[in-house]
Amino acid sequence: MGMLQWETGPRDAITDVPGIRVGHWTNRRAATGCTVVLCEDSALAAVDARGGAPGTRETDVLASPNVVRKAHAILLTGGSAFGLGAAQGVMKWLAEREIGFQTVAAKVPIVSAAVLYDLSTGRVAHPTEADGYTAAKRAKGGAVEQGSVGAGTGAAVAKFLGKERELKGGVGTASVVGPRGLVVGAIAVSNSVGAIFEPDTGEMIAGPRGDEPRSMVPLPQAMHDRTRQMDALFENTTLVVVATNATLEHGQLQRIAYQGHDGIARTIVPAHTFADGDVVFAVSMAQVPPRPDDALTVGLMTVRAVERAIVKSVWAAESLAGVPSVREWRGIP
Repeated sequence: MGMLQWETGPRDAITDVPGIRVGHWTNRRAATGCTVVLCEDSALAAVDARGGAPGTRETDVLASPNVVRKAHAILLTGGSAFGLGAAQGVMKWLAEREIGFQTVAAKVPIVSAAVLYDLSTGRVAHPTEADGYTAAKRAKGGAVEQGSVGAGTGAAVAKFLGKERELKGGVGTASVVGPRGLVVGAIAVSNSVGAIFEPDTGEMIAGPRGDEPRSMVPLPQAMHDRTRQMDALFENTTLVVVATNATLEHGQLQRIAYQGHDGIARTIVPAHTFADGDVVFAVSMAQVPPRPDDALTVGLMTVRAVERAIVKSVWAAESLAGVPSVREWRGIP
């Protein structure tokens, strides 16, 4: 009998978790966009922000001591803090369908959101309320478009040595299937100051562009050059949503959000800097009856799903707004 290998879901996407739908709104001309993850029937949601410069909305409501602890949709958006306004459009779309947290007078949709900084790619622009509505309206199950779309439209990575050496980031998604039909899916938007690594091999996939075509600056050299340069750099953020069909307690799901950051740290170096606003959301759809060891299993699956979503995000990205893709820079068809 051979050794078991990692197994992906049929779409290798976050939509392999039943009840999860994804929609993008993309403005390639302005190099910005937003991505909505619909999870109306979720049991619980959690969040963990570890970057030094996060931009978020409706994240306190997900904390364990609080009442709601779930979201009906999660918005990942470009446009820096301006982009948070797009969440109002997602709320409108949900409210029209009477989806929300039941209060005495009305159902109130909970739309948690996090932003990335893409204002320096393309022209200064941001998703609006109408754009958030459009992304929600487009959300569907099945295959998820990846690369330079949605919140990843204006994303870039490996910005450690400045904009002139960055490479294109984007949206990526992946899934892992485990014992008893457990599924974990992740969607990630890579927009990091750090370089991107393949954790299985240690290879640097996307580092700061070198002086010669196809070359990239190794991190020790980049650190030395960066120390000489010392300019301000606060234009990043990697955003992740993890979803699972496992039934978890909220404290366990909070731990899953923490472990999502392990996937970031294994693929992006450096991660969680003062120049990044790295945020991970975790959603439980509670479709598989619980077992005591599920949280440990789902945590391991989460790290793997996030790793692969981030790696896929840069391989799928296309050159845009003067920022070359990894494939173009490395001469890979």
